[in-house]
Amino acid sequence: MKILVPIKRVVDPYTKVRPLGDGSGLDTEGAKFEINPFDEIAVEEAVRLREKHGSVEIVAVSIGTSASEEQLRKALAMGADKAILIESDLAFDTLDIANELSVIAKEIRPDLIIMGKQATDDDSNQVGQMLAAKLDWPQATYASKIEVTGGSVDVTRETDDGDETLRLATPCVLTTDLRLNEPRYIGLPGIIKARSKPLEKRTPSQSPNPKTRYTLFQAPPAREAGRKLSGVSELVAVLKERGAL
Repeated sequence: MKILVPIKRVVDPYTKVRPLGDGSGLDTEGAKFEINPFDEIAVEEAVRLREKHGSVEIVAVSIGTSASEEQLRKALAMGADKAILIESDLAFDTLDIANELSVIAKEIRPDLIIMGKQATDDDSNQVGQMLAAKLDWPQATYASKIEVTGGSVDVTRETDDGDETLRLATPCVLTTDLRLNEPRYIGLPGIIKARSKPLEKRTPSQSPNPKTRYTLFQAPPAREAGRKLSGVSELVAVLKERGAL
């Protein structure tokens, strides 16, 4: 079995970033970058499937500048067998990313594509769905449990009405939710092994043609200071004053 895991380089979710003075972007000077947390869960799940089923090849792929090599090396240290970097400093929107990933998928012919449901920087939650449509493959989003049996995959997914279990034929696209697993700690042996694993660099199959663009970045307004109330009667009075009751 072969599993393709797309990953994205994002600012560490615990890092506070601010917009540039002119609002044209974010000031990431000195910021720490990581694998998108949902994508890290996807890598972990691929490794667990290999530990359970044996013969599984895991290929990590990322689109971005040469700086993304650091995150691909981390995926290799977690247990991926090889990595592909589609190297470019141009802006790719979600459709451009889905197009590039579909080219890779058609080339390496994975049985599963496991990826994060969304990235913590833009929160678009679109690439997995677009990729499945491009490939005309079945998909299951928000996976909280994945079981591979023969030529099918049972996926438990979280919905607003509770858990839902789907059975998909392979190849298929799965997107991960937070409760699927907890990524492992990477030990020194894994880091050392990652240095010798293959990491291929290639150019995009075509120039990106973004359909969306960012016009302005600005910080949210400062939160108002809290107010202590003497009791329920005062709370009701304040709510009436503000038109909430």
